[in-house]
Amino acid sequence: MSIDNLVRPNIRGMKPYSSARDEFQGEAQVMLDANENSLGSAGPARFNRYPDPQQRAVKAELAKLKGVAPEQIFLGNGSDEAIDLLVRLLCVPGQDSLLVLPPTYGMYEVAANLNDVAVERIPLTSDFQLSPEIVAGVLASKAKIVWLCSPNNPSGNLLHTEYIEQILRGFQGLVVVDEAYADFTPAPSWTTRLAEFPNLVVLQTFSKAWGLAGLRLGMAFAAPEIVGYLNKIKPPYNVSEATQQHALAALRDAPRFELLRQQLLTGRDWLAERLPALPIVAEVFPSDANFLLVRFKPDATAVYNHLVGRGIIVRNRTTQPGCAGTLRLTVGTAAENELLLRALAEFNA
Repeated sequence: MSIDNLVRPNIRGMKPYSSARDEFQGEAQVMLDANENSLGSAGPARFNRYPDPQQRAVKAELAKLKGVAPEQIFLGNGSDEAIDLLVRLLCVPGQDSLLVLPPTYGMYEVAANLNDVAVERIPLTSDFQLSPEIVAGVLASKAKIVWLCSPNNPSGNLLHTEYIEQILRGFQGLVVVDEAYADFTPAPSWTTRLAEFPNLVVLQTFSKAWGLAGLRLGMAFAAPEIVGYLNKIKPPYNVSEATQQHALAALRDAPRFELLRQQLLTGRDWLAERLPALPIVAEVFPSDANFLLVRFKPDATAVYNHLVGRGIIVRNRTTQPGCAGTLRLTVGTAAENELLLRALAEFNA
């Protein structure tokens, strides 16, 4: 498969914006090229210079952590930027389509609607899985992109590896595996198989296990050719200097990351063990993420409103395909998890 043939013709021939930092590398004594404020910054920190547009230092650390080359990494303003750029890279507005497997992350459709791209939908099975029939439907599609969220949001489960492999081998477009929650599962990341599948893009984020949602830093891992195209069409300075500095500090604090991850896994197991004992809980779905999808009886929305009244905000997923009667419960601190369980135990239908 040729990635060039998937890319919109106008983007293949497009000349990217060249920033001051793109045109110069190395050390300089006097920087008078980018119309910055040479005197300094308002506030306590110095951010008067534009950041590295290619985020080289962050990518170098990430490459070591993930076992990939820096040229296989794209960094964006959250994973949402990578999602939007992938749609714009491949899909001609008013002409092309992308494929989603609901229930799944809502930003795939938002990006499609924003870019006037049609959305094809093939629902997952009742237990939120792929099946031979679903794979056959994906392979028959003419969509430019198929989005596979694994672990899936909102259900929390991993999609079966063998079916993803079949899609990667047979789908004629780009296959995007969204691994926002991959740090909460022992399964190997699809980043380990980038060399095997040139049409594979893997999304990850600093917002979940790393605890850096406020930074807005997302990762896309792919063949250098795909990453090159994403760099071609991204805004010049899409990741701020502050974000890059904080990301570097986080990457160098592996013990803290692992401690947070283990505490969240412990909290998830604690909730998963106790929720089924509540009379209003009909089902707790298995999770490889930092949340649990829970089906309530008789009325999940009434439970949701009860929690809101207690100052506890969860996600009502009752309108999503296959999710009737469900709420998505994020794992909190030990104290927050106890408050949640107590509030649910005190619900009176």
